[in-house]
Amino acid sequence: MVDVQVERVIRSPSDEVATFAGDPTNAPQWYANIRSVQWRTPPPLALGSRMEFVARFLGRRLVYTYEVVDLVPGRRLVMRTADGPFPMETTYTWEGVDGATRMTLRNRGEPTGFSRVTSPVMERAMRRAMTADLVRLAAVLETQDLGPG
Repeated sequence: MVDVQVERVIRSPSDEVATFAGDPTNAPQWYANIRSVQWRTPPPLALGSRMEFVARFLGRRLVYTYEVVDLVPGRRLVMRTADGPFPMETTYTWEGVDGATRMTLRNRGEPTGFSRVTSPVMERAMRRAMTADLVRLAAVLETQDLGPG
């Protein structure tokens, strides 16, 4: 089992962080490895929503479909996939902290086949990538003015 969790305080209000990060359409803007996202069910995000992600990780092209399995708007988003070489569950949580937001990003899953052998390497690579993704998300949100004039 691979279970990686990282967090970062982002200097933006939690509703703005949750709205931006919780919209899968924005994922390529802050996830270095995600190339594209295509909705398989009509937006907006809701329980049961499905999106196809195309990513590149450890030199491999990955295509997988996430389904939203838990959603508390502005607080938590859980997406799960059962397809591909690495069935995964991704959880985002957002918590307001003095006008900023503590965002937690967690990926966990059970590698199969060759991925099982490489899981210790995969876990380290995931931690590095996830940490960098939250840094990138903070940079996007902290430099743009999302509020009215």
